[in-house]
Amino acid sequence: MKNLFYMGGPLFMGILTGLLILIIAYAVYHFYPILKTGRLSPEKASSRLKHIRAIGLFALITGVLGQLIGLYTAFSVIERAADISPAMMFGGLKISMITTLYGMLIYLFSILLWFLLDLFLIKKT
Repeated sequence: MKNLFYMGGPLFMGILTGLLILIIAYAVYHFYPILKTGRLSPEKASSRLKHIRAIGLFALITGVLGQLIGLYTAFSVIERAADISPAMMFGGLKISMITTLYGMLIYLFSILLWFLLDLFLIKKT
């Protein structure tokens, strides 16, 4: 797992990990009091749920941006080199997809968390 983190590029993988931590912290900070006391109105709680999805979507877009920047860099190097083997080319493409895959997983996690918390709010009201 640590190897994938460094292969994907520490900058973008670090940003994506920060966004994952932000999603979890946001959900705990805003919905733990609701679980404990139940004082927040359903409309206000539902509007806060949208932020979880928005942060997840931002993670997906950040992952795609990381892939595009990686591909641009790889294509610049390929342009300067005269002869590149197909194995090297496809290896680079595989590595460039790591950030997109990680961003997609974070987005799926945020959608799942949003869905579960929304179900809980519907049952509670």
